[in-house]
Amino acid sequence: MMHSLSRRQQGLVMTAGGALIISPDALFIKLIGLPDYDVLLWRGLLTALGFAVIVWLRKGRGFWQAYRRCGWTGVGVAVFFACSTFGFVLGNQYTKGGNVLMILAGAPLIAAVLSRIFLHERLPRRTWAAIFVCMIGIAMIVLDDAGVGSWVGNAFALMAAMAMGCNFTLARTRSGVDMSPMLTLSGLIVAAVVFVASGFGAELTAPPTMSWVWLLVLCLGILPLGFTFIQRGPLYLPAAEVGLLMLAEVVVGTLWVWLILDEEPAPTALVGGALVIGTLVGKGLFERRLEMRQRHKMPAA
Repeated sequence: MMHSLSRRQQGLVMTAGGALIISPDALFIKLIGLPDYDVLLWRGLLTALGFAVIVWLRKGRGFWQAYRRCGWTGVGVAVFFACSTFGFVLGNQYTKGGNVLMILAGAPLIAAVLSRIFLHERLPRRTWAAIFVCMIGIAMIVLDDAGVGSWVGNAFALMAAMAMGCNFTLARTRSGVDMSPMLTLSGLIVAAVVFVASGFGAELTAPPTMSWVWLLVLCLGILPLGFTFIQRGPLYLPAAEVGLLMLAEVVVGTLWVWLILDEEPAPTALVGGALVIGTLVGKGLFERRLEMRQRHKMPAA
């Protein structure tokens, strides 16, 4: 199935699929109900294990070679991914969730600017238009939850957006190398920093049984699988487009919370979500049509 698609189409399917897979992330964090130190520690350790298992299943005997191929660029990708994890979780602790989501919606714009400066990648006008339309849609989704908030939380959210843009841009510098194995290192970095910051475990608590269930499902299954797809996105797509497709997570994640926890979104949020999804789907269909036209023209030429 995937082999019948162009490289660009494979990247679109892979990245959008990864965003949909991780969309219950916010819901599971609410269900887990643990302090941030505990969530970050177990999230780091368990996702590192989950990522390692995926690399082993994919590469088999080439397990270690998959890590070595990433080189120092892969280390940088792991550090940026860890920073985005800290920024997202801690941003939600110190400011309103709406503020965090609005700032994160700027990640595609950040990635576009970085790619233009360092990689000299030019995006079509339709991609710039889609970025700004989606940012308007995200603003509509979080309008009721947004506020002045704390500058500390906003700073953490900005760190997450910057780190996300830097991650995808850095991965794009070696577009022929799969950087997803280095997410294993990212999980270990998160766990190590939290362990030291918590007084070498002094401030950590033992999760109750149901929290363990949600942690295992989220961190051993959902996050490793989804982020493996997303991190492979820069193999096929510009960094800005990878970040743009990740906005689907915000919309679908809001729907998950609505359906499971009965946190009904405002009418403006529904309109904003429809705007984001409609823009992403419309852009994808339009580009699919352009590719089909080009394929038909090539034999004629």
